Amino acid sequence: MTVKIRLSRAGSKKRPYYHIVVADERAPRDGRYIERIGAYNPMLAKESGERVKLDKDRAEHWLSVGAQATDRVARFLDAEGLVKREARNNPKKGEPGQKAKERVQERLDAEEARKQAEAEAAAAPAPAEEAPAEEAASDEQAAE
Repeated sequence: MTVKIRLSRAGSKKRPYYHIVVADERAPRDGRYIERIGAYNPMLAKESGERVKLDKDRAEHWLSVGAQATDRVARFLDAEGLVKREARNNPKKGEPGQKAKERVQERLDAEEARKQAEAEAAAAPAPAEEAPAEEAASDEQAAE
């Protein structure tokens, strides 16, 4: 039997509240647990002291017995100085997905095509504007 220190969800819809519990890893998330050792309210500001309440003595006891903390609970225990949690690095987290990259590439291609069309239009219309003026003058002479 492996024992975990983890979060058990409570609270209502769109108003989460978590109990920090010690439970068998096979038990359901919100199901049976061995002992409740704290609470976590993510709706409060990060600076608030009421955001995480933890019974430090009981947490120390369960860690000494061999309980494993989940990542989120390990953050709380690290803040209390009970566990040393290594900082993780996920460099691909902020990278956009394949479809987003394709959309960006299409947008760049369209912008490049628009700039080329503007450049061609800027070079071509100067002689085209003079031709209609000459035709208008010749039409006036023919009418006289």
